[in-house]
Amino acid sequence: MKRIGRIPGFAVTTLVAAMALSGPSQAGVTDQDILNDQATTEDVVSNGLGLRGQRYSPLTKVNGDTVQELRPVWAFSFGGEKQRGQESQPMVKDGVMYVTASYSRVFAIDVATGDELWEYNARLPDGIMPCCDVINRGVALYDDLVIFGTLDAKLVALDKDSGKVVWKKTIEDYKAGYSISAAPIVVNGKVITGVSGGEFGIVGKVEAYDAKTGDILWSRPTVEGHMGYVWKDGKKTEAGISGGQPGQTWPGDLWKSGGAATWLGGTYDPDTNLLFFGTGNPAPWNSHMRPGDNLFSSSRLAINPDNGEIVWHFQTTPHDGWDFDGVNELISFDYEDGGKTVKAAASADRNGFFYVLNRENGDFIRGFPFVDKITWAEGLDDKGRPILIEAGRPGNPADAKEGNKGQSVFSAPSFLGGKNWMPMAYSQDTGLFYVPSNEWAMDIWNEPVSYKKGAAYLGAGFTIKPLNEDYIGVLRAMDPKTGKEVWRYENYAPLWGGVLATKGGLVFTGTPEGYLMAFDAKTGEQKYKFNTGSGIVGSPITWEQDGEQYVSVVSGWGGAVPLWGGEVAKRVKHLNQGGTVWTFKLPKSAEVASR
Repeated sequence: MKRIGRIPGFAVTTLVAAMALSGPSQAGVTDQDILNDQATTEDVVSNGLGLRGQRYSPLTKVNGDTVQELRPVWAFSFGGEKQRGQESQPMVKDGVMYVTASYSRVFAIDVATGDELWEYNARLPDGIMPCCDVINRGVALYDDLVIFGTLDAKLVALDKDSGKVVWKKTIEDYKAGYSISAAPIVVNGKVITGVSGGEFGIVGKVEAYDAKTGDILWSRPTVEGHMGYVWKDGKKTEAGISGGQPGQTWPGDLWKSGGAATWLGGTYDPDTNLLFFGTGNPAPWNSHMRPGDNLFSSSRLAINPDNGEIVWHFQTTPHDGWDFDGVNELISFDYEDGGKTVKAAASADRNGFFYVLNRENGDFIRGFPFVDKITWAEGLDDKGRPILIEAGRPGNPADAKEGNKGQSVFSAPSFLGGKNWMPMAYSQDTGLFYVPSNEWAMDIWNEPVSYKKGAAYLGAGFTIKPLNEDYIGVLRAMDPKTGKEVWRYENYAPLWGGVLATKGGLVFTGTPEGYLMAFDAKTGEQKYKFNTGSGIVGSPITWEQDGEQYVSVVSGWGGAVPLWGGEVAKRVKHLNQGGTVWTFKLPKSAEVASR
């Protein structure tokens, strides 16, 4: 068992579990609960604290005056030898926390005591092929179900009270390189998921399943040329080819193994009834093998959740030759311009540019660098398309005079990106985005490669390098209307965890050094710092229970940096692995004393 206070907690845990299995349970999560998640404070029932993904809470008890009184109340260990990276965002409903851990595990924890209620272990096969650690980013909650994806590309629904499997669906063949690491989302009774595996030449896609039964409803490939499908009454029918026809922006048959994995999951905007999913790199990395824009790779897609239709797309890195992907979250927000409300959406791309789009039609509004150094493009044109620096693209191996290695180039950002998976936050109070970013570069070169099912499909080599001696990570407060950086916090190691903003005027995030930190949302002044004992690469949450405000974050160093980090890995080689949910709260006494 993996619980704090094991002996005294045993009777409580057993009683809670027995009540859950034999007596009436709390009401399940509804579509309305999910849609209202950002506005409600007593639970967290969506990834991103709201389907728009703003990661903003209206809670104010923990603020600049009281945050120093934030106290740890329990720490729950995932235990065993299965540690590695812990990138999960917990969910909380009716006093129970649901959180995923490395190696496709799910835990239910009693928030009042920190006791384990149940654990589900996916028992993965030996042949899984995750590119970037054995992480999982969280569950979706719906009705009485806890739904998550596994590293062997399955979607699993568990009973929220017992942890027993209610339904399980195979999404794709893990032997071909497919996996699932993202948290699914639920929109109008449909559980929506993407797939991982872009380094293996898979074909990205977004799919919808009936959340209660697991029956597939529609499938939309994210590589031009592949057929989409819808299912009605169990009957499968064609729903049109993505992009209209094959071969428009791909040479030959390369679209058949084109990548564009949807590995980070998506957001949803109820105003427009659109899903927003990002797509990963085209395959292979060697761009000289695939002249053209290679749609719909390295793009943001707006998808109709009712049938999977691609309504609009915006490609951030056409003909990507640096593995910049385009998966980073697209966050819906409104702002005023000339007395009119602009329905916008923003994304900080791995390529180093921050984009503001019209979320109704995908039109480019503005874009600007959010990192200090970009070498592959000199800017964006009036449509948001990058103005390339031709010498910034890795050379063609076919032009090599000796051997089969193309001309190496020094490129910034590195392929791990100005911002990678770690989600940013948006404050409705300051109008700022809080972006976890990194200042690093790479030497990158191309090599010949051919597709083989289940084998790495890169055609490139690289070495990552820090750009500064004293920091790599930078937490930035960015103004989406002006492109200006309002404040920054510099961190020695790369930042790899998510961000939370609150109406209490605080911004929370974690560092690889193990610190949970809070900053003043307007000024960037550090207000709180607590060492969790292992690097934080998860995303913090906050909620209110019994009149007290809680904050939780998962601690456990890992993810892509130590696996792909080159010279950067030297800065983090001493960091210890871990796997612990840390939960804090502001006691009522501290709240009263601050008044």
